[in-house]
Amino acid sequence: MNAPEPVFEAPWHAHLFALTVHLNESGLFDWPFWADRFGATLAQHGLRRELNGGEDYFNAWLETLETLLIDAGHARPGDLRSLRDGWEAAYLSTPHGDPVRLSAAGNV
Repeated sequence: MNAPEPVFEAPWHAHLFALTVHLNESGLFDWPFWADRFGATLAQHGLRRELNGGEDYFNAWLETLETLLIDAGHARPGDLRSLRDGWEAAYLSTPHGDPVRLSAAGNV
């Protein structure tokens, strides 16, 4: 028996998807609004072809979520950059196989 293929190509794809669903279920935005924004991002990038859920798809997904959070006043662009930089520093300094941890201040 063959093992099932993973649903997501990379763990961050799954985390991003789960975060978006959580924010939707928390009432931050409704799904049709999300779908319209995501579709606009895909169109802006010229991604009209069928996507398989890879890097280009989830980079557009992340861009949509970040823009949505900024436009709604739930995040500031500088905060998102600091958080992204903090995660990058954390995973680059974490030994392979250990969980990546980000401190509350966004530093390792």
